[in-house]
Amino acid sequence: MTYKRKVDKAEIPICNIMGVNIAAINMKWLLDYLEKNLSNLKGDYICVSNVHTTVMSYEESSYCAVQNGGIMAIPDGGPLSSLGRKRGFVMMERTTGPSLMGELFKISAKRGYRHYFYGSTEETLEKLKNKLQEYYPEIQIAGMYSPPFRALSIEEDNEVIEKINETNPDFVWIGLGAPKQEKWMFDHQGSINGLMIGVGAGFDYYAGNIKRAPQWMQKCNLEWVYRLIQDPKRLFKRYFHTNIKFILHAYLLKN
Repeated sequence: MTYKRKVDKAEIPICNIMGVNIAAINMKWLLDYLEKNLSNLKGDYICVSNVHTTVMSYEESSYCAVQNGGIMAIPDGGPLSSLGRKRGFVMMERTTGPSLMGELFKISAKRGYRHYFYGSTEETLEKLKNKLQEYYPEIQIAGMYSPPFRALSIEEDNEVIEKINETNPDFVWIGLGAPKQEKWMFDHQGSINGLMIGVGAGFDYYAGNIKRAPQWMQKCNLEWVYRLIQDPKRLFKRYFHTNIKFILHAYLLKN
């Protein structure tokens, strides 16, 4: 299926970093854009991009096409927005997936937004549901689904698409982790009747499984340090590899 976009993507300011067209925006701009265009964005997707996904895109052209294939790739990583400002995009600010979730949850009752959550485990989804209903009592949770940890058959995938679309969601949050979630959104562009947003650990944050860094660390672009302390075994090699490559290519070689 060839997806026909209903909005002009050229209206979104971008800063190309290592081949990825990162949206040179901030949270206010993004919320205004979503409110004005949501009905025309259903079927499309937003990538929540950071240093890790940008370096992966630089090294893998097919994944770069996925990052650039949605309506936009927002600057979740502080180094992306900092570099963007250095390149002249003065309004560019870090715009994280979890923060976007929170901003949209807060206004959902007033706007009538419906949310579908795809990914993670059944246990996490249940905790997520309870936490959201506790903090946002009027939130409309259209549905939740924890897919099996294997590739779905064509028949199973079609059933999932039908199941999601039957709930008439506005936002379809994808929590599969990078690069799996971005590839899933790319493969389902035009099939899902909601705006897909890949938020990685966002489900775990709102379920209470892991804590976000204090605000001062977020503002200083040090949230990655906080995450590293929480999960050093998994993240040390990743951060060491991607951060060095990012500094080399984005700052020194100016790719």
